Amino acid sequence: MLANESEYLAGTADLVLTGGAVHTVDAADRVVDAIAVTGGRIARTGTAEQVAPLIGPGTRVIPLEGRSVLPGINDSHLHGVWLGQMWPSLLMEQMAAGGGEPPAPLKTREDRRRAILRTAELLATLGVTSYTEPGLGPGEDTGPSGCFGSEALRDYAELAAEGRLTARVTALMLFGELDGRSSLQDVLGGLRDFTPPAPVPGRFRVAGVKIFADGIPPMRNAWVDDPYTDGSYGGLLVDGDSEAGREAALREMIDAAHAAGHQIGVHATGSRTTRTVARMMADALARDGRDARHYIIHGDLLAPGTLATMAAAGVGLNTQAGIAVFTGEMMRGAVGDAVMPITWPTRDALTAGVRLCLSSDAPVLTPDWRAGLAAAVTRRGLDGGVCGEEQRLTVAEALRAYTIVPAWQDGDESWKGSLEPGKVADLCVLDGDLLATEPDALPKVPVSLTMVDGRVVHEI
Repeated sequence: MLANESEYLAGTADLVLTGGAVHTVDAADRVVDAIAVTGGRIARTGTAEQVAPLIGPGTRVIPLEGRSVLPGINDSHLHGVWLGQMWPSLLMEQMAAGGGEPPAPLKTREDRRRAILRTAELLATLGVTSYTEPGLGPGEDTGPSGCFGSEALRDYAELAAEGRLTARVTALMLFGELDGRSSLQDVLGGLRDFTPPAPVPGRFRVAGVKIFADGIPPMRNAWVDDPYTDGSYGGLLVDGDSEAGREAALREMIDAAHAAGHQIGVHATGSRTTRTVARMMADALARDGRDARHYIIHGDLLAPGTLATMAAAGVGLNTQAGIAVFTGEMMRGAVGDAVMPITWPTRDALTAGVRLCLSSDAPVLTPDWRAGLAAAVTRRGLDGGVCGEEQRLTVAEALRAYTIVPAWQDGDESWKGSLEPGKVADLCVLDGDLLATEPDALPKVPVSLTMVDGRVVHEI
């Protein structure tokens, strides 16, 4: 629970940042002048005059000189092991260039640990203080890349216990092949037989299960209500001998994971898949009323009725605005102009009342949240074209989707995700005024400071 400010004011502050724009991302989206940190927690926010009494001889005071302080960025869908293996290469950039050589597979524990720590170092420079590793587990234990197997979960737990992670990590288990078919037998077997590592409080935990329901619309292997431009409808990437059998298997997977007490993230992109998954999640939640924080991943095609189902049931949406602007014309070629209004509907999701998380899916895209925020606000691609102008977000809405809403997805909004007294001092300093910077220019504005638990993990 959020503690009272008085608990952190027994003495003077360890750190005060003053004279800038502190974006609290509280319920009122207050922007204040100063913030004080004591014992790894936020002690006070407010005017410079309100925070000044906490400055003592041992207080480090950082004059912001107009810079912006933000809650630590929470990238709620980022493949940390894979990013550490590939960086600085990115999958979308390789695709745009006509392909590239795959990196060397990670074969050993030390290979994986180096990749994780490489990612941790990179994310600290970007102001990322939390992320979700969306799919590690026995389904990929023999995978060719070595990035997604169950041993990586244990590597994370060990590094967290050693104090070497500079970001908080939430993970989902994977009982099938990454980007491949899902099997009811594999999911039920994994739920029964696989034991994830114990959590390291405040640093690492396994929250639930990821399920792949379909592919992606540009490849025409996502299940859709309206036909693709070639007349096909795609389908579920779930084992079964008929459409009805595959749908029944997907429902049983979701029901079993929910009954086991897990959070569920489902890769669902086609309009029929997202509608079906939203209904299945809503049915599971209605049976016991548990606040499970289930969510749809990507959600490329979301009809208004599907968004209404998600909002009513408390099902979240985790999507990537950068993919929308990068692949917009590919999507148009696959689904046609008539379907484009329901592609990556971030504005419609918020209007419907769906909790929206923005994320990078790195290394598919850059892990730089500044680029993702710019894409969400402008919906402008690299060629200058706009995909879905009516779905643009404000800067404040996009910032919430990178901070407090992902904290909700993690089930941790009571103690992280915003800059409020009593919460952990996870924050970053943007070397400029967030609201005065043109969104397209934002990726060029450095992150000059990153803190986790009140400890500086990056500073320039």
